[in-house]
Amino acid sequence: MIAIIGGGRMGRGLAAALGDAGERVSVWSRREATGPLFAAVEGARTVLLAVRDDAIPEVAADLARLHAIERDQIVLHLSGLRDSAALGALKDTGAALGSMHPLQTIGETEGAAERLRGAYAVVEGDPRAVAEGERLARLLGLEPVRIPGPAKAAYHAAAVMASNYVVALAWVASRVAEAVGIAHADAVRMYLPLVRGAASALSEVSPEEALTGPVRRGDVATVRAHLEALGPSDRSLYARLGLETLALARRAGLERSQAEEIERLLKDY
Repeated sequence: MIAIIGGGRMGRGLAAALGDAGERVSVWSRREATGPLFAAVEGARTVLLAVRDDAIPEVAADLARLHAIERDQIVLHLSGLRDSAALGALKDTGAALGSMHPLQTIGETEGAAERLRGAYAVVEGDPRAVAEGERLARLLGLEPVRIPGPAKAAYHAAAVMASNYVVALAWVASRVAEAVGIAHADAVRMYLPLVRGAASALSEVSPEEALTGPVRRGDVATVRAHLEALGPSDRSLYARLGLETLALARRAGLERSQAEEIERLLKDY
């Protein structure tokens, strides 16, 4: 049996997906508890902590205080940021401790299994915990990847850039469009096909092959026109992102003289 502590979207989504995959699953949350915490994990082979990052040590300490965890059990938390050290209060139990982070968001419980399938999951911790994390990941259709615990902060920062910052950039694009007179409803939606197209290309080819646009073409005049059209803060953001794009364009084969000219232009801003 798998006991999930935490009744949020991730906890309930995983419970539904694991149930669909044939696992026996229970979910316990403080707000909806129908029994004590120690009873929720009793008899479970694996305990998943689907709680806020800052609550993981607290829940681990509660489990330790209640003597709820046995040596033969496995405890995994689902944080993308924190590693197995967050479960340090359980170290003396002898249980296998680790973390498994599904690299996907879950909105509603319904459809969670479909949403998880094909995504990745990062696992780390004690060998037995890592093995269980990998088993659960594959059961959910996730691709497991092992990383050392200290690397999780950088890994999670990359996840934020790949997801949250893409949303923020789409908002910046819509704000720029609105500023030149495009209606709000159109400005919010008109760039979404471009976002979907870029994501689709990245699912099929390398970033170097997927990259398009004026920096990749070495189109200095267009880049200059963009910079001149933007306000100070957006111009600065465009230039900073442009320099990252230029690094990728160079890897993709952009001619040296064109790359150097664009670099000078972007650094001027």
